[in-house]
Amino acid sequence: MAAENSLHEMLLSDLMSDETFRPAEPHSIEETGLTATLIEDLLFKYVLAIGSASGREIARHLCLPFMILEDTFRTLRSRQLLVHTGSAQLGDYVYNLTEQGRNRAQSAMKSCGYVGPAPVTLTEYVLSVDAQSIRAESPKRNQLEHAFADISINEELFDSLGPAVNSGAGLFLYGEPGNGKTTLARRITSCFGQNIFVPRTVVEDGQLIKVFDAAYHEPVEDAKGSLMKSADHDQRWVRIRRPTVIVGGELTLDNLEIRHDPHTNVSEAPIQMKSNCGCLLIDDFGRQRIEPLELLNRWIVPLENRIDFLTLSTGKKIQIPFEQLIIFSTNLEPNDLCDEAFLRRIPYKIEIGDPDAAEFLRLFESYANQFHCDFEPSVVEWLLNTHYRPHNRAMRRCHPRDLLSQIRNYCNYNGIRVEMLPQYFDRVVSSYFTVVNGVATDSTAVPSNAVPVPAVAHSPAAAPKQEASTAQASNPASGQQSTSPSAVPSNRKFVPSAASSNGDSAAVPTNMTQAIPPRETGAAALPKVPAKAPAPPLATPAENTALPIAAPVVQTYMTETFPVR
Repeated sequence: MAAENSLHEMLLSDLMSDETFRPAEPHSIEETGLTATLIEDLLFKYVLAIGSASGREIARHLCLPFMILEDTFRTLRSRQLLVHTGSAQLGDYVYNLTEQGRNRAQSAMKSCGYVGPAPVTLTEYVLSVDAQSIRAESPKRNQLEHAFADISINEELFDSLGPAVNSGAGLFLYGEPGNGKTTLARRITSCFGQNIFVPRTVVEDGQLIKVFDAAYHEPVEDAKGSLMKSADHDQRWVRIRRPTVIVGGELTLDNLEIRHDPHTNVSEAPIQMKSNCGCLLIDDFGRQRIEPLELLNRWIVPLENRIDFLTLSTGKKIQIPFEQLIIFSTNLEPNDLCDEAFLRRIPYKIEIGDPDAAEFLRLFESYANQFHCDFEPSVVEWLLNTHYRPHNRAMRRCHPRDLLSQIRNYCNYNGIRVEMLPQYFDRVVSSYFTVVNGVATDSTAVPSNAVPVPAVAHSPAAAPKQEASTAQASNPASGQQSTSPSAVPSNRKFVPSAASSNGDSAAVPTNMTQAIPPRETGAAALPKVPAKAPAPPLATPAENTALPIAAPVVQTYMTETFPVR
């Protein structure tokens, strides 16, 4: 009875599978869509590489059923390209190349160095992407909450994030650094629970394009004891979780095109092809080695039409689907990175703001558990009152993790217990925020290699001399070297020079061979530079008044990108 129940459960599991596409195992060479010559070349190159192999080993390597290769083995034996060198199990044989077969294999290897599974045709790949498109799914709020269950997120964000994920059209996450934009983008793919199939390699016009990439694609094993065994689908395809491809500052235009290796004559699929049916995250958008405008111009048509055109090494243009949820994550203002034409094609723009004090406490509590130390809410409140509020320092979601991590490292180094103590926070705050912000953020975070520069007195008598100094710094033809601290590299130490005749002092670099002479005040002094009149404020036209549109839609579509008209 128990066995019958188990069989019944496995059958229901297979019948209720959420797979919308499952490549069927081919029953003949014709059903693979490949030519006999291509399969023979792959067979020859494999045997040449390892010396000898049984028929089933060859079939397993080519990811093709053994039964459809039996006729091929017989044909190659009759043509004296393969020869038996022994017997194998289940009526199989061990094969080796003859001299003629070795010449054929070497010729095939020179033509193309690919030695791997048999490819699938481009037509099959296009059909598979259409059948497994991410836009076919519509995640609900409970699925989003489950995907983000183990991270801190503002509940109100679900109202903006949910419709954006459902659209599958594109998403702009922007806001201050350290607030979890990348973490959110990584979790979005998990809202789509369905697994998909991707081909290992695609062939078109004789050109092989490798699609499966272990760096981005996570294979999924079939459930143990499943009635639908892995052998029941075409082994040239790999069952994976929906991919999340993440690229950052290393992204170049070459990553968006098919990359061809002239030595092996094998091509690599671009990132948008590898991310089909999943998510493509452009992290730190605006900080790539290419201008944002170049990237946007490359994708403005694919975002509109959901197709992309790529060029093979032969010069032939091919059309592939552009079916992924593209997420742009940036610390910069979207309106400063791209124009309205591109923003229109990314319909959802969501700002990830700073956490409030309550969420900040929850984050400290969560990371305190991870670092195995007692959570002390009173110490967190002391931290806010001492190092945040007096200095108008913004709270970021990464701060609890980073500060507690530094405390743990300090305690482990000194062999003491990890605790949330004020003196520990005093120690790590001075080093952490100095490095993060790049400059001293408060009186406790002054760079150790800087000497304070004497302040210039703000008096009517000192004003002309200060303006003259500014004019000297901006006039290279004057022959005078600038004495303004802002005109000297910030990584040099400054010491006060000898007092001038008027008693003021200037900061000069200590690594200069000659001290800068004091400023002159007589007839040779530079003339006073007239101040530039400030521009009049722009009047706000009456027509810029916001129209009564539904607030949630306007907030994600137009907020912080261009004014509502």
